[in-house]
Amino acid sequence: MLETIRKLFGKAPPARRIARVPDGERWYVIGDIHGCRDLLEKLKDAIEQDDAAAAAADTTVVFLGDLVDRGPDSAGVIKLARKWGKKRKVRYLAGNHEEMFLQGFDNDEILRHFLKHGGRETVLSYGLKRKEYNKLKVAEVQKVMRKIVPQEDREFLASFEEIILVGDYALVHAGVNPAFPVDAQQRKDMLWIRERFLRHEEPLTHVIIHGHTIFENVEDREHRIGIDTGAFRTGRLTAMVLEGDRRRIIQAVASEDGEISIEKVDA
Repeated sequence: MLETIRKLFGKAPPARRIARVPDGERWYVIGDIHGCRDLLEKLKDAIEQDDAAAAAADTTVVFLGDLVDRGPDSAGVIKLARKWGKKRKVRYLAGNHEEMFLQGFDNDEILRHFLKHGGRETVLSYGLKRKEYNKLKVAEVQKVMRKIVPQEDREFLASFEEIILVGDYALVHAGVNPAFPVDAQQRKDMLWIRERFLRHEEPLTHVIIHGHTIFENVEDREHRIGIDTGAFRTGRLTAMVLEGDRRRIIQAVASEDGEISIEKVDA
């Protein structure tokens, strides 16, 4: 009978991969925030409540990168993220927007690119008035940045990791180059890769959880899971919870009137 079915329908589809994190661990992985401090504040509270209500575990929170740019309060996001890390185990992954921000302090061309892709909002979040900003040339913005951005913030962003391996998962900002193992990836790919990674359909050694590319909903493609739901554009900030072989989603969602609610679903 099975042989007849194979002949009629061809090869059976592969079973869904069951990825796991080590027993006794719980991971909350937060997608791209892009300066949306209000959403992060609500999501942080929801994560704390979720963790407190669950069984005891070794809990880690991970930021997938791109804390800054585009949204209205990058400075506030950095402050909140750093403060949270002083109270519990939090790990931070570098995104391409953190890289542009830091390189912009010394490189005029990178700063010009940064300012065009959401960096203006980051600079304004440190207290520079919009009217003043509009009068400045790029070199002048650079000088102002050096004065108004605390060295503590720059050192914090520079300390971010590039990739985290946990159980059957690899956590990284943009993705990985499928041509190389996860322990041999280049920084530029982990922070910037897009189409070569997104088009790849074959299983990898790890299930990759990534941000960088916006999806309307969490995109689960078995070998990779994209959790950047475009907080600055959609008002939806996503965290994925990993525990054993189970995955859950917690989202902070802003309504049209500005109210923020929390939504939870099994992934």
